Amino acid sequence: MKHLRSLNAVAEVARCGSIRRAAEHLALTPSALTRQIQDIETELGTPIFERLAQGMRLNAAGELLVRHIRDRAADLDRVRSQIADLSGVRRGHVALACAQAFVTQVIPEAVEAYRALFPQVAFSVQVRDHAQAVAALTTFEADLALVIEPPPAAELHPLHDGRQPLCALMRASHPLAGSDGPVRLRDCLAHPLALPDPSLAIRHHIERALARRGVEMRAAVESGSLEFLRNAVLREDVVSFQVPSGIPDDPRLCRRPIDPRDLDPMRVVLAQLRGRLLPVAAAKFADGLAARLNDREGT
Repeated sequence: MKHLRSLNAVAEVARCGSIRRAAEHLALTPSALTRQIQDIETELGTPIFERLAQGMRLNAAGELLVRHIRDRAADLDRVRSQIADLSGVRRGHVALACAQAFVTQVIPEAVEAYRALFPQVAFSVQVRDHAQAVAALTTFEADLALVIEPPPAAELHPLHDGRQPLCALMRASHPLAGSDGPVRLRDCLAHPLALPDPSLAIRHHIERALARRGVEMRAAVESGSLEFLRNAVLREDVVSFQVPSGIPDDPRLCRRPIDPRDLDPMRVVLAQLRGRLLPVAAAKFADGLAARLNDREGT
């Protein structure tokens, strides 16, 4: 499969935007990498890169070629995984892009359970917001994406499509604590707020609901890190908002679902790229993760 090395070199130059940086990653000299690119362009009969002062950029022909390269690499991973299955040993690699809400418990638990059965499967987990996670699927950086409120995308093929209520999160001594029943959003807004910033789907979900009522909210604390917001909640009487999957079991914290009259549950989607055949390891992991999400959501 030596021919794949030259094709992978094209993909690496496209990713890095530079012969020099790509050569460093591939442990090649820049001149050797340049010759490989030139040989491929000669074989195709057309340039595949625009040579710019600041680096290399794919042209239309190059974009088509890189898409083909990524498709071939994904197919090869799938075949390798299937061949390993023939011998009764499941090997492979699972690349996952997921929202922050799932890195505290859901994904670590799912990876632990899978690797207990198949310890030779490796995982890479990228923390991405909803739009970035979809992009990771389309560029084959991820096999699977687990996100909240994904944007409409024809490329997405959902493997699980569930709902989780948005919860108000506060410390156990907060005036709104002491109950695990629903809480009205207006009662939360009467207290200082520790809000997810606009990069996160949770923030947009709340703002859309408030905009319909002509209500504004102000953040006492704002962050793109859900972990930071949980720590802020523990340190002062602020109210934050997170889905149940992102809230650890901590007796110092109290979570109460927002009354459904005020906020609809949030959509939780596990998806792959439409039309892609996943490697065996990724497909089997997706089955287990979907079942785990169904159990959590009671569906």
